[in-house]
Amino acid sequence: MKYYICCIILLITSLSFSQSSEKQAVQSTIEQFFEGFHKQDSTIILETIHKDVKMQSIGTNREGNSVLSTTEFEKFINSIISIPKDKTFKEDILGYTIQIDGNMAHVWTPYKFWSDGNFSHCGVNSFQLFKDDGHWKIIYIIDTRRKDCIQE
Repeated sequence: MKYYICCIILLITSLSFSQSSEKQAVQSTIEQFFEGFHKQDSTIILETIHKDVKMQSIGTNREGNSVLSTTEFEKFINSIISIPKDKTFKEDILGYTIQIDGNMAHVWTPYKFWSDGNFSHCGVNSFQLFKDDGHWKIIYIIDTRRKDCIQE
């Protein structure tokens, strides 16, 4: 009986460790994406992205209506790397909620965005990832953009 209890404990510990290390691998992919984003380094960003990545944003237009916009990822990359070096920007990630099922992961990251040291907007990023040949790759990014945030 003690043998079976020990085996069950080892199995549970092993599964828990495996899930934890997968979550860390997924989070590392997102952290690497933002490293490239802040350094304006397309090479770093592209290492985290699947070739068929999709990108969308949810915001509000001037009339106050919700709008869903789609951006070609190449245009996103070009807009990031073309930001003048004298302009500062920072997306502060406030936390990570990671869910994994097999070779699919979902990451929810609330954020606040700063431009030249001034608060710009806040929202949530939602990343979908696919484990491709042993590496987590971002396949879908959607974010919300709001001004009605509690500033800290």
